[in-house]
Amino acid sequence: MSRIPFDQLPADVRRAVTDKTGAVRQSVTMTGGMNSGIASVLETETGSVFVKGIASDHPQVAAQRREAAIAPHLPASCPRLYWHREAGGWSILGYEVLNGRHADYSPGSPDLALVAAALTELQQVTAPADIGIKDAVDRWADYAPPGTLQYFSGDTLLHTDFAPDNVLIADRRACLIDWAWPTRGAAWIDPGALALRLMDAGHSAEDAVAFASHFPSWENADPQVLTAFGAATAALWREIAEENPTPWKHGMAEQAAKLRDILRQR
Repeated sequence: MSRIPFDQLPADVRRAVTDKTGAVRQSVTMTGGMNSGIASVLETETGSVFVKGIASDHPQVAAQRREAAIAPHLPASCPRLYWHREAGGWSILGYEVLNGRHADYSPGSPDLALVAAALTELQQVTAPADIGIKDAVDRWADYAPPGTLQYFSGDTLLHTDFAPDNVLIADRRACLIDWAWPTRGAAWIDPGALALRLMDAGHSAEDAVAFASHFPSWENADPQVLTAFGAATAALWREIAEENPTPWKHGMAEQAAKLRDILRQR
């Protein structure tokens, strides 16, 4: 998605923002991420704010609105949403500014303990019943082996995408960002999703599964449940790689196949 600077937004959109922040003294466009038409840190007369937004007629705007709806239910390891505005054909979110960096998942990284702490906190959160978020049963319906889909059912709030770009290390803590796809489901799913990302960062399948086992939801899951997850994850990433054969997606598909194979052996 192409990205534009804040000062190139329509005047009524900028005015909707400054109604919340006061006058903008400086804006810096962020280069990371792919799903926002605008992503800027604004220095304003009331302080700093991270503004992200997308055109109201864009197919992904529903995901951003879900992100705004779920924000009040997120734990402290997630950035605070200050406000959500719809104006001038744009949907705009204003977040607290996190002065940090993306997480380092490489073996031996001190960030891993911080990421584990953030996920441990999230594992305690029940998905709100009054928000139309995706159910894990629906998300994995096309990929789970026959007769296993019920394993994915649950009421825990899940993130499911632990790419390092979605985890910021700031103030000696890990912050889970990009909540466009919150999911309701079994608590063990998130540790499994994180394990796959650790493999992509250089961990062996054995070490990644051992890391996931630090979470009671994963450690206490029946082996056949985890086998089903491995098979579903491999099928999902195989489809992704076939539809868009970029190198990193092929790499993820290969790692997902390795995860499937080791979970079959448990």
